[in-house]
Amino acid sequence: MRHTISALIGIGACLFATGGSAQKIDWQVFAEPFVSSAHAQAIDWQKVDDTLGRKPAVTGDVHRYGFPRSDLAVTLDGVTIKPALALGGWVAFKPMHDGVMAMGDLVLLESEINPVMLKMISNGMQITAVHNHLLGASPATFYMHVAGHGDPVKIAAAIRDGLAESKTPLTAAAPAAPPPAIDLDTAQLDQIIGVKGQANGGVYQFNVPRRDPITEEGMALSPVGPLGVAIGINFQPTGGGKAAITGDFVLTNDEVNPVIMALRTHGIDVTALHSHMLDEQPRLFFMHFWANDDAVKLAKGLRAALDKTATTKS
Repeated sequence: MRHTISALIGIGACLFATGGSAQKIDWQVFAEPFVSSAHAQAIDWQKVDDTLGRKPAVTGDVHRYGFPRSDLAVTLDGVTIKPALALGGWVAFKPMHDGVMAMGDLVLLESEINPVMLKMISNGMQITAVHNHLLGASPATFYMHVAGHGDPVKIAAAIRDGLAESKTPLTAAAPAAPPPAIDLDTAQLDQIIGVKGQANGGVYQFNVPRRDPITEEGMALSPVGPLGVAIGINFQPTGGGKAAITGDFVLTNDEVNPVIMALRTHGIDVTALHSHMLDEQPRLFFMHFWANDDAVKLAKGLRAALDKTATTKS
């Protein structure tokens, strides 16, 4: 027993070092996953679900709630946009030491922007961006990015009350008929993009993570897909092997113009460039795009743009 104690003391001495070579150990690195897990277990997610009137998609410790604008009939270039292509509002909750970090992207009509914003800020939510993602859509849609920290049920109530100022459906729709099959060569798209896509509501979706870790107020934004910091690429079949594509590239400042050049060179329109958050590290820019053409041709153009970014293939 004496030898065991001595060994432990020796290990402790090695960890804390001796003399002038002492180094500070950041125990938070080791503790944070356990703290996050403990807080995730302590949260009454059923109350959050009840407040928002829907069930989340759960990935790791992140609960993501969808608010698709299924009430809108939006067209662009003769394409009727499915909610999963560009009208899928969402809010994600990630446990942190004093409750949750919440962030999201709400889809609004122009007339809804300020009523929703006023209600959100009166209930303690932050507005981190308001902008377009598409050009020429009818009716025009705008995207309000929101953030909050603290009690998850209070944040959920603030989101519900804010969205009540719009016509966003607040009651989850009953399961619809099976969505149409993805009439595209998805295996070839997977190979070109470099990650496995997923069908969602008649749309084929990709989430391509960056290689560099992304943090907000010192907290790692992970998993990146549910928190909106992976490159999102969506294909909606439009017949004859064609697809409408949109989504957003997540870029550092030095990647912005190389990606613009790659997209434009391949006939893909750049429709917006802006921030979504306020305090992320590294500083990120979000570039939205649109095209409606041969799906494989467009995938190759998107791959050329991805090659200008610090992303990984699966």
